[in-house]
Parts: sequence; structure tokens; C-alpha cells
Amino acid sequence: MTKNKKKAGASTPEKDIKMQRNTEQAESQEETTVEMDIQNKKIAEVTTEADSEPDEMENLKMNLAEYKDKYLRTMAEFENFRKRSNSEKADWIRHATKELALHICDVVDNFERALSQAKSEDLDTPFGKGVILIEKQLVKALENEGVKRIEALGSEFNPEYHEALAHIASEYEENTVAAIIQNGYTMHEKVIRPVRVAVSNGNKMNTLEE
Repeated sequence: MTKNKKKAGASTPEKDIKMQRNTEQAESQEETTVEMDIQNKKIAEVTTEADSEPDEMENLKMNLAEYKDKYLRTMAEFENFRKRSNSEKADWIRHATKELALHICDVVDNFERALSQAKSEDLDTPFGKGVILIEKQLVKALENEGVKRIEALGSEFNPEYHEALAHIASEYEENTVAAIIQNGYTMHEKVIRPVRVAVSNGNKMNTLEE
């Protein structure tokens, strides 16, 4: 064998170029594969987010409906509370002066009794006219506060408005109020003192109730 004879398997420029090309192609394919993997992961993430968006929207809608229902219930309860408070306040204001009104009713009754016992000529005097005027002013003051006298004479006995103290013989039919013993009053359509009455029992003898 001569010195110029090439050894078997020794590299040549052509082989080196071919190997370099193969290496570059392998690296290029590897990079392409990595890029595809990244793109696939991104696509998967976007798909997952897109799939989850309808569920999130449904949850938001459910939460919104729940909060709206709570809000409406709270507002309704508050409105009921406000109306109830206003009603209770109005009732308290109307009936806060009940005891005072009853005392004034007693004074009016006493004026009425005094005037019923006075002679007609006494009522024509300045003093008598002054007493009549005061009695009318007291009645007007009571009416301004919603206090009214219960008219009972000649009406059918009604335990809601009348308190029977006696049964008497009279020209009225049976179970009819024949006499007023003490006036009764209402305040804003509610009885604050019933009328104390004597009830007719026709022509029978008087019978006092205990």
C-alpha cells in the first residue's frame, strides 16, 4: 500500500458537508416540532378558556338574579316597616290625648247638666250666654281632635256603643235606649267611653241591672 492511498472510512469534504446538512435539518425539524407543541398548547388553553366562559356567564347571571331577589325582598320589608311605623305613629298621635279628652268630656257633661237645670230667663243673661258659649267652645275643641258624642237616645241597644245600667218602662219599643245616664264619646271612630243608658222593656216594671 502506498502512502497516498486513503484510509478506509476517512472523512472527505463532501461527507462533512452532507453531515452538516443532515444536522441542520434535524435541528430545524426539532425546532419546528417545539414550535408546533407550543402552538398546540396555546390553542388548547384558548379552547379551555372559551369553554369556561359560558359557565362563568351562567354563574354571573345566577348571582345577579340572587342579588336582585335579595334587594327586592329587602326593599319590600323596609317599605312594610315604614308603613307600619307611620301607622303606629299616627295611632299614637291620635290617641295620646285620650285621657285628656275624657276629662274634657266630663267638663262638657257638667256644663250640659248645669244648663239643663238653669231657667230660661237665666240663660238670656250675659252670664248665661257666656256659659253657653264656653260649652260650645269645649264641644268644638273636642270635635277638632276627632272626639264626638255618641247619639243613642231612641236607637236600638248596641253593646258596642252602649252600656245598659237599667231597664225601664217607656214609650219606646223593647231593647231601645230610653234614657241617657252618662254621655259616651268616640275618638277617630273608636269608642273611648260607651254611653251609659237605660233600656226600654216596654210596659214592664223597672229592673235595675247589677
